[in-house]
Order: sequence, then structure tokens, then C-alpha cells
Amino acid sequence: MKKLLVILALAIFANYGNYSYTTVLAEEQPAPIEASVTFDWVNMDQVQRNEKIDLYRTQLFGTENITSIKRKEFRNTYKDFLKDKQVKTHYRLISNGANETKEYNMSGFFRNFKGEPILYSYALQPKADLRHVYYYSALGGLAYIDDISENYPNFPYCTKQYRANGKLAGGIYVESHDIQYIFKPNGKFKGVWYKEKMFDEKGKEIMTRTNW
Repeated sequence: MKKLLVILALAIFANYGNYSYTTVLAEEQPAPIEASVTFDWVNMDQVQRNEKIDLYRTQLFGTENITSIKRKEFRNTYKDFLKDKQVKTHYRLISNGANETKEYNMSGFFRNFKGEPILYSYALQPKADLRHVYYYSALGGLAYIDDISENYPNFPYCTKQYRANGKLAGGIYVESHDIQYIFKPNGKFKGVWYKEKMFDEKGKEIMTRTNW
């Protein structure tokens, strides 16, 4: 049995600030279906890279590239998750290293303050609905939502992240465990992660992450 990493925002925000995080794992289940994928991004010509970017952009955003959900519709859809009703319990558990309860898989994001890790944000993934991840401030207010495509946990799959006001924050096309294509909310390609390295549309390495 293999446990699955599901906090996909790390693919976007990894190494962007001075924080660490705990790992969130889905329930024990059979290993996902993952075809063998070779990372040849740097060896492609520009036409091939552009074709792949356009293909994955369309699969993520469609042809209309809708960048937001109406605020009223968004808040009605996610009304049960706008505020974490168990914020004190979750804050305490995550601060002490817990990564699950009976209801949720959990992850914590920490900043260093005078040499001590301080929880400033956390994520909850309902075990009854693994296709959504809810990110909260330390006070329990909703900040972001990950909406994961139906193919999850099998590869490839897509995920879109929305802010609490319904506006799109970004999207990821997850080709395999090692490869994630990152897009900005306007559909512009940001880069592709291959393990600990990110490459731009020209195949140039532009970033690394230390938490791979």
C-alpha cells in the first residue's frame, strides 16, 4: 500500500518563503495508476514545448479560461468550509505533529520565530472527499481551496486552486509524481517542476525547492 501526497499547493509555493511543513497523506489505498513518463523538457525544441504547454493549459482551464467563480456561488458551494469550526483542536494537533484525525488528513505550514516553529496556516483534506483540500489561516478562516480532477489519485490529473473570494489562484497539471506543470490564474505558463528543479518555457532552470 502506498500513501499519497495531496497538498498540491506545495508545487506552486515551495521555496517561496521561510517556512517548513508537515506531510499530509491520504488514507491507505492501492498505489495509483502511473504510466512511465520520461522528462525530456530540456531536450525538446520550442515548438514541442509550446504544444505541450497549450495542451495542458486547455485541459486545465478549457477554451474559455474561466478565472473565477461568482462569489455568491462560491460561498454557497463551500459554506460548510468557510470557517474551521474545530480550529483550536486542529491548531493544537498540527502544532504537536499530528497529520490526521478521524475526519481529516492535515498539514501545517510553519514560520520560524526566534528559533521556534510557529504554525501560521494549515490544510485539511476530508477523508470523505479526497478531491478537495481546504487551507486556513491560524485563526481558522478559509484562505484557499484545491479542487482536484476526477482522475485523482491516478496520473495524470489536474488541480485548480481558488481564493476564498472565488478567484482562481493557479492551476497544476500533474503528469506524474515527479513532474508538475504550473500555470498562473490567467493561464500563463509559470514553469514545470521536475523533482527539486523548475524549468521555464525555454527549458532553462529557474528555481529549486529543498522540500522535495
